[in-house]
Amino acid sequence: MKKIKFSKAHYDFLRVYNTKKIVVLVSQISILICLILAWELLTKYEIISSFFFSSPSQIVKTVGELWKSGELIYHSGITLSETLIGFAIATGVGFLVAFMLWYSDFLRRVSEPYLVVLNSLPKIALGPIIIIWFGAGSKAIIFMCILIVVIVTILNILNSFTNCDKQLIALAMSLGANKFQIFFKLVLPSSLKDIVSTLKVNVGLSWIGAIMGEYLVSRAGLGYLLIYGGQVFNLNLVMTATVVLCVLASFMYFAVALFEKIMKKHFN
Repeated sequence: MKKIKFSKAHYDFLRVYNTKKIVVLVSQISILICLILAWELLTKYEIISSFFFSSPSQIVKTVGELWKSGELIYHSGITLSETLIGFAIATGVGFLVAFMLWYSDFLRRVSEPYLVVLNSLPKIALGPIIIIWFGAGSKAIIFMCILIVVIVTILNILNSFTNCDKQLIALAMSLGANKFQIFFKLVLPSSLKDIVSTLKVNVGLSWIGAIMGEYLVSRAGLGYLLIYGGQVFNLNLVMTATVVLCVLASFMYFAVALFEKIMKKHFN
């Protein structure tokens, strides 16, 4: 197979592009390291109180203690499973409902005001009702997560579907394409960028929903550790649970980013 030769300008562009990526990554890591060092030094020299703000060294120590006791895996696993289930169900249902509303103009017009009202409703206000419906357990937490994510998913993806180029749709219809063909050949490919953006937003919302649900009913999970640590004034435990949440959410976000790259390669 003949090797493709690129111009010097192309290689120069790639070198500059890759250099910029490396500089951004190094800058991000450097900022994080500087913040951690500043935090540790401020608490070490008692400029700020480690009782109220904890410190990186105390967080590492607490992580080690939770790991040895098995609590870290136990509580993290519970919250992670609740978040992933809520994320998957809400995203799937949201996508399906958005497709149905795009497919039926009548259904979209009828449901639009209800979606807006549900989106603006403070979900925490439904906490007592959710507990009565599902009990004080994982089902209630997962439902809270779904409730927070699904409406945003529907609105964002539906908006992307309806913004597809109307002239291309009219051209496809004039050539005899049906709605399913238009959706899979035109609407869906043009909406992939917005769908991935919605998935990235859903990562944060699903974690918010899971922790909010654990605040209401949980006897285990990272939300439980946050509540327990606050009640007994153990700020090391509170900050450790917060850091673990950030790490898990970051991994989930990177998984969505990897999915985005795969989709770009598939459709380009």
